[in-house]
Amino acid sequence: MPDNVSRVPAPQAPARDVAGPLLDWYDAHARVLPWRAAPGLPPPDPYRVWLSEVMLQQTQVAAVIPYFETFTTRWPDFAALAAADDADVMSAWAGLGYYARARNLLAAARVVASAHGGRLPRDEAALRTLPGFGAYTAAAVAAIAFGQRAVVVDGNVERVVARLFALAEPLPGARAKLRYLADSITPDARPGDFAQAMMDLGATICTPRSPKCLLCPLANQCDARRAGTPDAYPVKAKKAARPVRHGTFFWLEREGAVLLVRRPPCGLLGGMRALPTGPWEAVPPGIDGAPVAADWTLRNATIRHVFTHFELHGTLATATLGRHIGAVEGEWWPIERLGEAGLPRLFAKAVEAMESVA
Repeated sequence: MPDNVSRVPAPQAPARDVAGPLLDWYDAHARVLPWRAAPGLPPPDPYRVWLSEVMLQQTQVAAVIPYFETFTTRWPDFAALAAADDADVMSAWAGLGYYARARNLLAAARVVASAHGGRLPRDEAALRTLPGFGAYTAAAVAAIAFGQRAVVVDGNVERVVARLFALAEPLPGARAKLRYLADSITPDARPGDFAQAMMDLGATICTPRSPKCLLCPLANQCDARRAGTPDAYPVKAKKAARPVRHGTFFWLEREGAVLLVRRPPCGLLGGMRALPTGPWEAVPPGIDGAPVAADWTLRNATIRHVFTHFELHGTLATATLGRHIGAVEGEWWPIERLGEAGLPRLFAKAVEAMESVA
C-alpha cells in the first residue's frame, strides 16, 4: 500500500464489537512496560513512546527493556539525543541489530530538536516527514502518545486481524486488506490503549503457535476459532531461500590489542566498530581485502550470521604484528576490553570464534 494512504474505507466485513471487550481485557491484563502509561491514564512522554517503538521493530520486548533504560538514562529527551556523538549512540545500540534504526533515531532527534522545538508533531502525516517514521511508527506514536485515531498494524496486529476475519489471502500481498480490516475495528475512543491492547493480545494470547483461545476476549467473534483452524492464519507465501555469501574476518593483533575499524556510515552495520573484513562474495574470498600484508593464517572456525536478505558464512584469519610496524588505519583496542567496544553481534561472534581457537 502506498505510504501516503491514511484512513481508507473499510471493506465489507461482519460488524463486530471488538473494542469494548478488548479494552476491558486490557484494563485487567495490560503488560507493565517502562515506556507505557497504565490503561486509562494520560499518555506517556512522546519521546519515550517513539524511542520504544523504534527499538521494538523486529526485536523482542525482553531484549529491548535494558536498552531502553540505558538510552533514557543517558539521553532522556530529544535535545540530549540530538547532541549525542554518533559513535556513542551506535555503540549503545550494539546488539539490537538493524542498525539503520539507530542512524534514523539520531537523524529524527536532530530534526525534532532543530525544527520542532524539541517536541514531536502530534499529527500522523507530519510525523511521517521525520527520518525513520514509516506508516507503522507514525501511527503508533500518533495513537499512543497523542490519542489520535490511527490504524496501527504490526506483526501481532496482523495475526489477530487475520484470525479474527479468517483472511485466506497470503502475506505479504494481503497487507492492504489487513489494514482495511484493522481500520474497520479501530475505535475513536482510547486509540492508544486499543493499539497496545491489540499488540498485547497478539504477544500473549493470540500467539503464532498454540494460541490460547479459551482466554481470548474476542474468541466468540473469531472466524478462525469458529472454523477450528486459528494456527492456519495468517497465511504466508512460501519464502525463497536466502542466498549465502562468504567473507573473512581479520584478527590483527599487536601487543595485547586487536585492530578495529569503523564501517562505512551507510550500508550494513554502518558506523559501527568492527573487525576488518574482506568482500562478502558467493565463494570464500580467502585473505582478499586484508587490512595489511602479513603472515595470515586461516583458522578452522566458521561464523554464521543471518541478515534479512542473505546468510553470511565467515572465516577467521589471524596475524600478529611486531612493535615497530608502520601506521595502520583503524584503532588498536585492548583485547581484554573488547566487551566495551560496542561490537555488533556479527563481530561479537567472530570474537567468540577467536576465543575458541586461541
